[in-house]
Amino acid sequence: MADQTDGPAPAGFKKVTEGKATILFPDTNEVFYNPIQEFNRDISIAAIRTWDEIYQEERSARLAEKKARKEANAAKRAADGLEPLPEKEFPEGSDPSATRGITILEALSASGLRSIRYAKEIPNVRHILTNDLEADAVTSIKRNAEFNGISPDLLEPHKGDAIDVLYQHRDPLKRYNVIDLDPYGTASPFIDGAVQAVSDGGLLCVTCTDLAVLAGTNYTETCYAKYGGHPVKAEFCHEVALRLVLNTLSISAARYKRHIVPMVSLSIDYYLRVFVRVYTSAAQVKLLGSKTCVAYVCTGCQSTYTQALGKATEGAKGNLKFGVNTGPPVDGRCEHCNSRFHIAGPMWGKELHSVPFIDRMLNHVKDASHLYKTQPRILGMLSVCKEEIEAPFYYTANGLSGTVHCTSIPLLHISSALLHQEYKVSGSHAAQGSIKTDAPPSALWDIMRSWVKLNPVKNIKPESPAGRILAVEPKTIANFEMHPDAKSESRKTNLVRYQVNPTKNWGPQARAGGANKRKA
Repeated sequence: MADQTDGPAPAGFKKVTEGKATILFPDTNEVFYNPIQEFNRDISIAAIRTWDEIYQEERSARLAEKKARKEANAAKRAADGLEPLPEKEFPEGSDPSATRGITILEALSASGLRSIRYAKEIPNVRHILTNDLEADAVTSIKRNAEFNGISPDLLEPHKGDAIDVLYQHRDPLKRYNVIDLDPYGTASPFIDGAVQAVSDGGLLCVTCTDLAVLAGTNYTETCYAKYGGHPVKAEFCHEVALRLVLNTLSISAARYKRHIVPMVSLSIDYYLRVFVRVYTSAAQVKLLGSKTCVAYVCTGCQSTYTQALGKATEGAKGNLKFGVNTGPPVDGRCEHCNSRFHIAGPMWGKELHSVPFIDRMLNHVKDASHLYKTQPRILGMLSVCKEEIEAPFYYTANGLSGTVHCTSIPLLHISSALLHQEYKVSGSHAAQGSIKTDAPPSALWDIMRSWVKLNPVKNIKPESPAGRILAVEPKTIANFEMHPDAKSESRKTNLVRYQVNPTKNWGPQARAGGANKRKA
């Protein structure tokens, strides 16, 4: 099939090029193109390519181990004077040790742009099922695949309800290596089918754009209905959003004796995007309770405490014992400002990222400026993610200063003070000026009390959170001298760590007009 992308666009269409794909869009608003989502597609291609490298290495290692066992068994049989077992025959020309092409299911495709980029930019793809519910969208997928010279054997346009399509591929022999969910809004209706339809060790890529639900407190009942947990009104609301989605994936997978391992979890602009691997293991599923937590967030000063729902303890013989945790970890009122607590969750309580996976992604993206237009931002965001410590949530310098109504404390001053006290510190990719730390809230408020001694405040009401916090003398006087590790590597190298608004009035854009409500 000939590639026609160098030629003119047919009458009634306009060409849009992204990566190696050139897409035809109707002059009408049947399916719209959102250039802001190019970062989403770029980083998805990088993640899938990285996963594929790891997946093929794991497969080769399994085959090598199997071969070694086979040779050891053959040697033992020969030593025992037994005949060798018959060799398994394979079809002529086939090599079981050869790299095996991967399969991808894009459940909500719209124009087909994402799938076409996958077909042209991911080297080891064998088959892509590109699905959409709307007939016009499927027509667009076919037209664009033909225009890019992609055969139906590689990219198969498919019309169907995404949930039905996912459930039709639950059989282990029909599963896809990679499943991509990129809906307009919530992904929650598709998650149950997706965790069943992805192959063992496969990659599940999920977008949610309903941050008003996940990261706000105006629709707590909707958030609980869709994600099984409550959001929180706090500076770290976007990290809570990520953890709520990961928990939904984890609980859904556990119903089928499967568990997730997050590779990269990203809060991006007006949406979030997570990449998780899914495995089958009844033993790992038993750990789900100890990986799930609730958070107690002070309504006055945002001091935050987490607690796992379950516990897993190692017995005398090394076996794990599971039980219910005790709690809560807080009193009815905050020890620092006497305010009450809000409860957030249940949510995912473990790591958001895999550092080895991010390392592999970074190595790939560094050498691929010709592939990714958004390369600087990918490098910056992944670098910050790699530096994040595993402590949940974060504070901001402005938020801490605002709580005690003082002159804003420089971020590096807080980082240095924490490091001098031998606490871990990092930023968070989810917010500029953020501070992730394993220090307890009491250590942070001592730092702020020390700062206020150097920068006095006036007219603080004694009964306010600021008044109650500052009424206590610091147990430790903070050392604000610059610590050599206060500046992270990503900050030292001037990477694009946080995105500026790319265009005027940017955002998710409106849904496509008419009966066809799809996005590219």
